[in-house]
Amino acid sequence: MKTLNFIAALLLLASCASCNNDLVEYQKNDIKVSIEPGSTYLHDFPLFLGLDKKNPPQMAIWVEDLHGNYLTTIYATHKIATQGWQFSGGNRRKEALPCWCYARGVKYEDGLYLPTKKQPLTDGISGATPTKGYNVKMSPNGTLKQFVVKIEVNHSTDFNDSYPKSAKAGDANYSGGSEGSGQPAVVYAATVDLTSGAKSFQAQLIGHSSPDGTDGTVIPDVSSLTTALTIIKQITITVQQ
Repeated sequence: MKTLNFIAALLLLASCASCNNDLVEYQKNDIKVSIEPGSTYLHDFPLFLGLDKKNPPQMAIWVEDLHGNYLTTIYATHKIATQGWQFSGGNRRKEALPCWCYARGVKYEDGLYLPTKKQPLTDGISGATPTKGYNVKMSPNGTLKQFVVKIEVNHSTDFNDSYPKSAKAGDANYSGGSEGSGQPAVVYAATVDLTSGAKSFQAQLIGHSSPDGTDGTVIPDVSSLTTALTIIKQITITVQQ
């Protein structure tokens, strides 16, 4: 019921994932979530014969109430929204964005909390992963004045010394195998208070997700992460004037 009430309270318009941000029109009191890429936003994903592809990260943006209850998804990248993984070796990539998946709480036919090709997210909240910074637009028209915007971000095959390709299933640092995540997803959050008079809110890094995607907890200690910490430079939530 809370989810339905919040969907009624927010008219969620399409994100400008692959379009020109300048073409998106904002009205007064619309909310803009701006993603500014960091130095490792594009990641070398191995293809074959020594060739790499510059891949942007997988990402989900959703809203919770102040008590941590999931309300609605604003945006999710196409691959995780539609089971559109390539070169995954059959891996459903449950380790990709587990905080978002478990927050939604939707279990699919195979027992996982990931959308499938048969049951994808709707096109209105998913899109191709942008190769540069982008904005997501929200248009509030209800009574909810305080909420938390969360953002989860992850690269495939982003291995480091703490999360190596050689880790085996059952190891504490296992993250999906040779086609898995490597470093787990990083999670950011911003508490938005529309009654405060503030017009800008900065999302802060609050931790990383479960390396193997077996639960939706956020682990505050990010000392084992390296390049995962520079995928995103800054996330700003702005109330338009």
